[in-house]
Amino acid sequence: MAGAVGGGRARVKAEVAVAAHLPVPAPAGMEPSQVAIIGSGLIGCSWAMVFAAGGFKVKLYDIAQQQLTSALENIRKQMKELEESGFLKGALSAEQQLALISICTDLRAAVEGATFIQVNPPYFVPLVEIVPHPETDPSTTERTYALMKTIGQSPVKLNREIEGFVLNRLQYAVISEAWRLVGEGLISPTDLDLVMSDGLGMRYAFIGPLETMHLNAKGISNYCERYREGMRLVLNTFGPVPEFSGEIEQKISQAMSEKIPVVPKVLDARRKRRDEYLTGLAKLKKQMKSD
Repeated sequence: MAGAVGGGRARVKAEVAVAAHLPVPAPAGMEPSQVAIIGSGLIGCSWAMVFAAGGFKVKLYDIAQQQLTSALENIRKQMKELEESGFLKGALSAEQQLALISICTDLRAAVEGATFIQVNPPYFVPLVEIVPHPETDPSTTERTYALMKTIGQSPVKLNREIEGFVLNRLQYAVISEAWRLVGEGLISPTDLDLVMSDGLGMRYAFIGPLETMHLNAKGISNYCERYREGMRLVLNTFGPVPEFSGEIEQKISQAMSEKIPVVPKVLDARRKRRDEYLTGLAKLKKQMKSD
């Protein structure tokens, strides 16, 4: 979801190379032929699926052949399941997308001819944060942005690097207050999650906090006029950054483990259900946008 273009703590690095035929329409001025995915873990496999869904040739690189073989089989299984459930991305069939993915243990061979080298999870959550290093050519940022749009991702541009990127900073703000509220005994861990899933999460799946403010009053200025004092009053009661350890950690861990036992099969089943929900939500959002 989050990525950087250029140097520094780069998670996504864009490079321009020789271009060839692209099986889907390319943005003006950009004709990528293939991408290289460095690493074949869960994140690497997810990016490989995203690019293949967009019609790109993908070289999936790792140092161990067995890891790559296993990764390719997992990709095949996921694509088949997505196709059967009607949630496969792109216009190509699962077999056509699989045919676009090759594996490689030679890094030089993997990146040869690659237009884009991707190092970051994105199949179910399409956000990509594009973060330029001070020395990054602006055209590189624009090409990366256009490429992400081409493969159906939702890129956003940051003007500079910041610790944690934007998504994590927002996520950590929520986690921090959730941790404090549970720690202070104001609410149970399971009820806290319900506040998000059946409360804030219902609207935030479609509109962000700033648009929410805008719609909940007669625009942003009116919202601030009406609620700024109340917001400041509540915010001033927030405590310090939690340690995320000790008794509160044990309390939350126990509650989550009772709900979802820390057993591989149980966790895998829950993750699969989560991904199915996310895929269904993505499909709904796409339909709503087309309407």
